[in-house]
Formats: sequence, structure tokens, C-alpha cells
Amino acid sequence: MKLSANFTLEEFTASDNAQRLRIDNSLPPELLNKAAITAEMMERIRSALGNKPIIITSGYRCLALNRAIRSSDGSDHVKAMAVDFKCPEFGTPFAVATFLAAQVHSLVIGQIIAEFSSWIHVSTRQPTNPVNRIITINAQGTHSGIVK
Repeated sequence: MKLSANFTLEEFTASDNAQRLRIDNSLPPELLNKAAITAEMMERIRSALGNKPIIITSGYRCLALNRAIRSSDGSDHVKAMAVDFKCPEFGTPFAVATFLAAQVHSLVIGQIIAEFSSWIHVSTRQPTNPVNRIITINAQGTHSGIVK
């Protein structure tokens, strides 16, 4: 099932961890609209990145899966409002995050996080504290802005 022109429900819910742990990570029907809104945000991001292929590493996560990977119960992934991804044809996760951070308003990205120089987290929800809208998380901690 397509959520948008370039993103499917299957890739939005796919999880090696869920498969390994035998957790059903199916999207509840009541979250389908939020998933479609998140996919539309990803379409804007894909377009801004020159229509390069995007690899979703984590989209929707049911609460059991989210807990199994030790993420917060309040994660936007549980609400079908977040995606972790890479776009190798555009550049490194740092390059992608830096490029997108400059366009966070025009692309209507609620939050962007460069995580461990490995992937980019984006959410449709804007954090209540504006300093958390664009951040980097790495081994040294959490930092405002996109930093190496």
C-alpha cells in the first residue's frame, strides 16, 4: 500500500528488530492518516534532496518494539509521526541534516535530529522547546544545531 508517491506502508513499518523479536509492528488503522502526513513530509524532503532515493531505517514503531529498542514511550515513532532515514546518493547523514536544517521551515519539518553520524531523524511534530527543533545527538551528548 502506498502512503505517498514514493513511500509505502511496508517500508514505513518494516523492522529487522520486530522480525527478530517476533513483534507485530503493523500500523493501527487509526494512525494511517498521521502516517500519510509523515510520508508527505518525506516527499518534500526527497524533492529537496534532488529526488534521490531515501532509505527509511525506522518509521512507525509499535509500543512493544519501541520499548524493546529502549526508546521513550513518548517517541514520535509510536505516533507514526517520525522517520529515521539515510540518503547516500545525496551525501553523508551530516551533509543531509545540514542541508535540511537550513530549510526546516519551508519543508515543514517539525524536528530534525542528526543521530550518531549514522542517520537523520525527522518528525512532523514541532517540539515545545524551540531549541530542540534542530539538534545533534552523538557520543558526547545532545547539542543544539547540526554539529560534527
